[in-house]
Amino acid sequence: MKKFTTILTGTAAALAFSAAAAQAERGSDGNLNILYWQAVSILNPYLSGGTKDVEGSSVVIEPLAKYDETGTMVPALVDEIPTVENGGVSEDLKSITWKISEGLMWSDGTPFTANDVKFTADYCMAPDGGCQQIAKFQDVESVEVVDDLTVKVNFSVAKPFPYTAFVGAESPIIQKAQFENCMGPRAPECTEQNFGPHGTGPFKVAEFRANDVVTFEANEHYRDPAKPAFATLTLKGGGDAASAARSVLETGEFDYAWNLQVEPEILDQMSAAGRGKLVTSFGTSVERIEVNAYDPSPDKGDARSTKEAGPHPFLSDPAVRRALSIAIDRDLLVEAGYGASGQSTCNILPAPENYASTNVDWCLTQDIDEANRLLDEAGWERGSDGVRAKDGVRISILYQTSTNSVRQATQALVKDMWEQIGVESELRNVDAAVFFGGDPASPDTFQKFYADVEMYTNNFPGTDPQGYMAGWLCSDIPSPENGWLGANVPRFCSEEYDALVAELSTTAELEARGDIAKQLNDILSNEGALIPLIHRGDVSAHSVTIDGVRMNSWDSELWNVADWTRLQ
Repeated sequence: MKKFTTILTGTAAALAFSAAAAQAERGSDGNLNILYWQAVSILNPYLSGGTKDVEGSSVVIEPLAKYDETGTMVPALVDEIPTVENGGVSEDLKSITWKISEGLMWSDGTPFTANDVKFTADYCMAPDGGCQQIAKFQDVESVEVVDDLTVKVNFSVAKPFPYTAFVGAESPIIQKAQFENCMGPRAPECTEQNFGPHGTGPFKVAEFRANDVVTFEANEHYRDPAKPAFATLTLKGGGDAASAARSVLETGEFDYAWNLQVEPEILDQMSAAGRGKLVTSFGTSVERIEVNAYDPSPDKGDARSTKEAGPHPFLSDPAVRRALSIAIDRDLLVEAGYGASGQSTCNILPAPENYASTNVDWCLTQDIDEANRLLDEAGWERGSDGVRAKDGVRISILYQTSTNSVRQATQALVKDMWEQIGVESELRNVDAAVFFGGDPASPDTFQKFYADVEMYTNNFPGTDPQGYMAGWLCSDIPSPENGWLGANVPRFCSEEYDALVAELSTTAELEARGDIAKQLNDILSNEGALIPLIHRGDVSAHSVTIDGVRMNSWDSELWNVADWTRLQ
């Protein structure tokens, strides 16, 4: 894995992008049929933290720069990546200037300008907008339009890594003319814009059906006149990971299937049909159990899972959180559900190597005896039913996740492990399109967190974790005030953690950045804000007739869909 982000110039990137693409006319390869079994619910990543929404939107709206499959930063809407050496980053590291490529057009035929870039920052940073990607704009003081093709981002402090805003699929540019009446609290109300954004990408939205299917057409204003090779793209949602794998590997119904969290022996059996091939890569994805710091009890009404509800009745005890973690046999979870595409981990930040801590490996070895000792010592006594309680509070956990066979198997295994330490668990699974959706009215989203613990995978684009680790700031806790769209899902709050995030943002030397990032990781694991389980490899599949797929764990898997072609 890369130790840090490398950078390609526009010329080198163009050569790299074109290497896998066949010489074909735009639209000559018909329809590209893609299945994301977690259906897309919105095409605005600023209003959703769900990977399926970020990746679905990435074929339409783009950032100024992307990350390729090696973690290298490459230009998208600019000719080169700004650096100190080329004058794009100031010597004091307090500004970065992006020079936009000439001739770029939005899919509605209007020019793409620096005004759109500035507007995107204003949109995300607007008060009460609930921007899911606000961590990308940490320390941004202002964004100024120098001219139509030049935009300057000014920071309030020196930024050794200034490539957070406008870089990667989570921080694309949206069109000012389309979204200018959707600022702040109005952002979630702009259904037409959020479901059908204009973009600069290879495709444009033809029809959007939330939590079902999105139909795209080739963008006639895309900057490369020969791309995309496909005239249309159908992005279907629904089903489950196993049926998605089968649709590519066995039946050939779909050309590409994403996130195949399926038992490894089943994938091997399906692959034998010869219709498709599996593609795998490791990035920063970690399957984790988030631990709710607030009380989610239904009797708290509208205040449940908010600060007003008060601390969690038993998960506020660090002994309980530590016991829950060491009672888990992570190696068994890997063996049962992931095989070679999973590795046991105690890190929420498992990669790149420079940032991976070894200081919290205490959780790698299951220790039922120690877990029981911790709970005994903390005064949690077993009742006649075997469930521990103290002061009338029973350790009875509502454990939720998305609907998926591997996740349900993991839940069952963890439930059995927790039973061995006197912890009762009720298992709940929610349709993935709802669980990872951004509907602030739904009680079942992972951000609303109406449960004691919940399990899912998350990651970050690129190879620098600053924006990702800023997701656990006290200021980023989901709440009714921000439309439940904060990134700090476990409601963790620590002054020490916040101070370290601030220090990371002003630290330039790579080794020192690594040390700070490890400290942040260790706080999250040691405090039990979350329970890391498995460092997941990303597994998808594509038809043997599809060429140009370059599996990417550092950005959207569809990052180079403009280069995909169908073999004749």
